[in-house]
Amino acid sequence: MSVSFRIARREDVPAILAMLDDDPVAAAREPVEGTDVMAAFEAIDADPRNELIVAEEDGQVVGTFQLTFIPGLSRRGAERAQIEAVRVATPHRNRGVGRRMMEWAVERARERGCRLVQLTTDKARHDAHRFYASLGFTATHEGFKLRL
Repeated sequence: MSVSFRIARREDVPAILAMLDDDPVAAAREPVEGTDVMAAFEAIDADPRNELIVAEEDGQVVGTFQLTFIPGLSRRGAERAQIEAVRVATPHRNRGVGRRMMEWAVERARERGCRLVQLTTDKARHDAHRFYASLGFTATHEGFKLRL
């Protein structure tokens, strides 16, 4: 398996949306009305603190995630990387693509000088919890969300 990584391009958006839509946990959420996904893509693409990444195999997009680099005064000014919206296309799951994606994301955070990598995952994703723990992530915090 030869997986490569790059910044997502506008033409990747349909493949990314297909992976996001092919998710039973996300499908159970209420749809967000009135959003413009292309405007969201453009905002991410224009922001130097955000990177929308795709994983490719043989020229096909097989995975995606978003990295956000967050400056802060906590941890004595250390920057952190937040990993969001991690998805692997169904036919490519359980083949090591997700592991490669996370290893790449952690290395990218190191390159940027981050001192911490963090992510959240839905409480219903028990397999994801085991997967992230196998990569060395620890469940140190309880997360909260407020829908607006």
